[in-house]
Amino acid sequence: MTGVPATPAECSNHILASLPEAEYHALRPALEYFPTPMRTVLFERDKDIQYVYFPLSGCHSVLAIMRDGAAVEVGTIGNEGMSTVDVLTGSTVATETTICQISGDSLRLRRENFNQALERNSELRRLVYRFFQAYLSQVSQSVACNRLHSTENRFARWILISHDRIQGDEFQLTQEFLADMLGVHRPAVSLIARRFQQAGLLDYRRGTIKILDRAGLEETVCECYAVVRRQFARALGTPVG
Repeated sequence: MTGVPATPAECSNHILASLPEAEYHALRPALEYFPTPMRTVLFERDKDIQYVYFPLSGCHSVLAIMRDGAAVEVGTIGNEGMSTVDVLTGSTVATETTICQISGDSLRLRRENFNQALERNSELRRLVYRFFQAYLSQVSQSVACNRLHSTENRFARWILISHDRIQGDEFQLTQEFLADMLGVHRPAVSLIARRFQQAGLLDYRRGTIKILDRAGLEETVCECYAVVRRQFARALGTPVG
């Protein structure tokens, strides 16, 4: 797809697809189709927010970046939601940096148009705040997961979350990027990926991950994965993916 869907039923973003026809059509002229290749920078910390993005495919990663350049992922957003939630607090600058983690496509809306739409569109307002609730749950669960669970558990969780947000069983991801997502050194990622490959759970070569055994990954992952999916299902009527 390379344009703005004509109807909400044709839109793969859950928030926009859930809008009543009349509210979607009122919003549609202000929506812009925007491709997001891997590593596209959508927001930078302390920089102005110009657009709100509604992913159609792919995955956006919210990163906390330190002064020395070290980064760790604090949240992910796919076609269930929107980037960035900062605008829902009235902010005009980004709290964290957001990049495209897995390539895809988005619809975007100028911040001013989004704020105007929230004032007149009651269902959009309800949906984005429900998403905000689920997103905060994801962030808080990630904090607990990073503190309490092994890197292998977190690796499996990240792979499953990514798999939920793509079509098919393959996606592009470098070990360097995955190390940033998990907040570990690259050699640790290499060792874990090799173990998962030897166990027949996935194939990982030349920056491409292919899921071989989804059920096996779900047996390996920690409880945090299911907790976050339940929160999104409760808030939006659908799990992530």
